[in-house]
Amino acid sequence: MRLSLLAAGLAFASHTALAQAQPVVAEAPLRAHLAFLADDLLEGRGTGQRGGDLTVRYLETQAAAIGLKPAAGKLYRQSVKMVGTTTLPGSSARFDVGGKTLAPTLGSDILFANANGQAQVRIDAPVVFAGYGIDSHEERWNDFAGVDVKGKLLIVMVNDPKPTAAEPRRFGGKSLTWHGRWMYKYEEALRQGAAGILLIHTLESASYPWSVPATSFGHERFELAGAGNALQGWIHEDTARTLFAAAGQDLDLLRAQAEVRGFKPVELGIVMHAALDSKIRQVEQFNVAGIVPGTDPVLKEQAVIYSAHWDHLGIGAANDGSGHVADHIWNGAIDNASGAAALLAMAQAALAHPARRTQIFLWPCAEEQGLIGSLAYVRNPLWPLAKTAVDLNLDSMNFVGTTRDIGVAGSERSSLHASAERVAKRMGLRLAPAVPDLGGAYFRADHFMFAKAGVPAFNVGSAVFSGDGSFEFADHPADASARMVAFKNHYHQVSDQYNPAWDLSGMLQQAQFTLNLGYAIANAASMPVWNRDDPLGKVKR
Repeated sequence: MRLSLLAAGLAFASHTALAQAQPVVAEAPLRAHLAFLADDLLEGRGTGQRGGDLTVRYLETQAAAIGLKPAAGKLYRQSVKMVGTTTLPGSSARFDVGGKTLAPTLGSDILFANANGQAQVRIDAPVVFAGYGIDSHEERWNDFAGVDVKGKLLIVMVNDPKPTAAEPRRFGGKSLTWHGRWMYKYEEALRQGAAGILLIHTLESASYPWSVPATSFGHERFELAGAGNALQGWIHEDTARTLFAAAGQDLDLLRAQAEVRGFKPVELGIVMHAALDSKIRQVEQFNVAGIVPGTDPVLKEQAVIYSAHWDHLGIGAANDGSGHVADHIWNGAIDNASGAAALLAMAQAALAHPARRTQIFLWPCAEEQGLIGSLAYVRNPLWPLAKTAVDLNLDSMNFVGTTRDIGVAGSERSSLHASAERVAKRMGLRLAPAVPDLGGAYFRADHFMFAKAGVPAFNVGSAVFSGDGSFEFADHPADASARMVAFKNHYHQVSDQYNPAWDLSGMLQQAQFTLNLGYAIANAASMPVWNRDDPLGKVKR
């Protein structure tokens, strides 16, 4: 009996000590990993490129070196099979309207690619303006009502219908919902059987300039095998305005009409003729994942996931501004060598203090291609989703200095918000004030695929991810905020490069908060739960 009581006492003391122990993230490994992952040697960590293969090899080697257990049997790799498509020169589009032919310039007026894995696509399709391109039962909204759009080319707006005085909360009020994202609109066009879809680009609605999708469509694009439209892309607002005017339509008037519930799609009397010639290849890329096993005999069957995508845009041709086209490397130092490096440093710290639940460190591939790696993971999880407590994601981290608050946008959808508040308080931090999610940030990073699958998740944000410099910096706040806002000029550009002069104290702070939060969840008595009224909480696991 005494031995049993002694054993029970030791076990209780062990768990008490475990709960008090805190893993500490070190700056030296974080900086070293960041510098290497953003180096030219890795050629921008491109999906389906040599630099991507080198990155996977580096991550799995480092995971093994620090002592993470393989998450995929004996491997750190999880295979993700994709189709790579490169639109070839000579691909073109023209519009027949009012007895005239308009031929927009690929790259400056219109962007498109095929996503169905076919080397040759020919489209001759009538054009339909379909408002926001949304069909949502819960919002009682259908932009396709009354018109069969099968085999037709859709032109739609980005974003959601705006709130009104009568319906201030429709489509999330001021915040963007999933229905406003380009990914949703491409998916809906496919469900509707459309021949293709073009999104009207404006800076306000997209929240980024034309150069961002232009860069993306200028590279090889990827889809999970067997899923995608024959044509999908963007049309510049000026081009759309000219096209609609040629059809006797006022673009602004149609957009205003599309704000009203009961809007019917408009057949424009325009026919699009598109010729897409593409280089197609089958690509196998990899998520990388390692495990810190839990210590509790029961709770170790449940897991906390930390994620950060490893990929960026790779190496390819770009205009240097003088008309000269040369090979450039999109190093993606902040987006997202920062998150990938932080995860390695966090894993090293976590191994010194295992938690009661298992902790998984996951580096998804192909995030820049549409969250492909995280989508592949939730379709074929390495750990049962029903036993996954949370996904805490890091993407584009703070590189200008410490803050007095921490961004947790999206945590308010679940009990994670209360947990984050407690962890922040222990660290002497405040939670950054909630602001409307105008750019749909919650739907733009890998955690969202976990949320869609039913796992509470959010991106542990910084002022980089908010993009508005609204966080309160501890030192030289005006200068720090200005440098953070200026990162918009480097987002998805070749200028997103590592600078050894960066003060990484803010990045370290963000990584430490994320690990502390994950550690608190990993040692808690129960797993996080969605708020009762949150639509994501209804998703089946």
